[in-house]
Amino acid sequence: MTGTTQLVRLFLRRDRVVAPLWILAMGLVPLLYAVSFEGLYPTAADRQAFYQATLRTPAELALVSPIFGSDLGALVTWRAGLLLTLVPLAAILTVIRHTRAEEDAGRTELIGATAVGHHAGLAAALVVTIGMVVTTGLVGTVSLLATGFAVVGSIAFGAAIASVGTVFAGVGAVAAQIGPRARLARGYALTVLAVAFALRAVGDAGSGTLSWLSPIGWSAQLRPFADERWWVTTLSAGAAAVTIATAVALARARDVGSGLVADRLGPASAPASLTGVFSLAWRQHRGSLAAWTVGLGVFAAILGSAANSVGDQLGGSEAVADALAAFGGNSLVQSYVAAIISIIGIAAAAYAVSAVLRAHTEEEDAHAEWVVSASVGKVRWLASHLTFAIAGPALAMLVVGLAAGLTYGTGVGDVGSVLPGVLGAALSQLPAVWVLVGVAVVLFGALPAWSTAVWAVVAGVVLLGQVGEVIGLPQAILDISPFTHVPHLPGGHFSAVPLAWTVSLAVVAVAVGAALFRRRDLRG
Repeated sequence: MTGTTQLVRLFLRRDRVVAPLWILAMGLVPLLYAVSFEGLYPTAADRQAFYQATLRTPAELALVSPIFGSDLGALVTWRAGLLLTLVPLAAILTVIRHTRAEEDAGRTELIGATAVGHHAGLAAALVVTIGMVVTTGLVGTVSLLATGFAVVGSIAFGAAIASVGTVFAGVGAVAAQIGPRARLARGYALTVLAVAFALRAVGDAGSGTLSWLSPIGWSAQLRPFADERWWVTTLSAGAAAVTIATAVALARARDVGSGLVADRLGPASAPASLTGVFSLAWRQHRGSLAAWTVGLGVFAAILGSAANSVGDQLGGSEAVADALAAFGGNSLVQSYVAAIISIIGIAAAAYAVSAVLRAHTEEEDAHAEWVVSASVGKVRWLASHLTFAIAGPALAMLVVGLAAGLTYGTGVGDVGSVLPGVLGAALSQLPAVWVLVGVAVVLFGALPAWSTAVWAVVAGVVLLGQVGEVIGLPQAILDISPFTHVPHLPGGHFSAVPLAWTVSLAVVAVAVGAALFRRRDLRG
């Protein structure tokens, strides 16, 4: 373990920008929801109506978490239940970035040649990650206390976040030992996270039994502000101890730079389907494109099926109706559909940004240099990745529109009149998505070392879209988000002018980014 302290300082220095951003972004979510719920449901009767209606809406319970009471604190922590999935995601990515990704880059071997213990890197990564997870829980606790919530419930919420995050820090550490590459290690760990989410979702939508097989379900059962069950933290503590011990044991059984699962050798000659740079890009992007499309489609289908019951769930609050009306529609249900489509549109933008950043990864790993050293131009190579950043979200949003429209239309018994409006709402998100693609390409072309800063732009768009109206930000600030300028569909007024301007902005940004990339040297 020699050198662990020095490596902790190194990892903290490398994360000095990213870590505070995700700690604050996630830790302050309860504060934003507290402000929102207090304004939307000002009376106990409003909150009780919301609670009772949510209990009768399995889709909401599956997507968010189980709800245990009508107390304002219970409602806020229920709505913030998605953090029980987002914090583990951040933990997995952080652990693998400081372990498996460091080995892929050759830095672990270089550091290991000095007076550093064999497990120092793994220990330092876990210390940093668990420290960030616990800090996120503390920020969440403080944000609730600052709003005036009870001390015990606030601490329970922070403990729930810290518990599930620590478990998946261990899962990420195990995956880092198994995967032969960082990308595969992330895939293994994220698969475990997806299974845990599915078990929790299916369990909470039904009898609740399956959710006890999921670490996410354990943290949800801590029940902040609703007769807290502190004993469930022992389940998370035990699982974290087992996964971390397993990671340490597996680290002893492998060499640095290799995984317990060996790399599969490719064919001796290129397959007939691999005939050019676009075919290569297809092989690189097809897995993530399929996963995002299916995931967003399922998400849209579940939310669409819940649309018909939204009136009962949201009650007769005028504040709720006013908040949803900002998303468009001529009725509460149409406004709800418009709101969920806008959220899914931002998720599609996240996929598009990740497709652009795949080009950044290929350049950093020096793979791009091998491709463009042949008869492939730099812009053509970049265009092969941009094809999926532009067309991929279009396919995903088409599936989203069909899935949400069919389930919503089936619920109201009129698919023919509902489907076109929902499909139009989904496809109208694309110009805003492409603007974020343009921002990512500009950063990639001008400042490749800062390409990943585009995620801060995406986070800013999320905050502006989801809480900007609630906390009363000026319209000039809200207009910064490209999603502010998409038509308010279904049911709202459609104008092609804002879409044309948004598409033009996206085209200009992509062209500028490509020109900047063409003029600079490759990294890696």
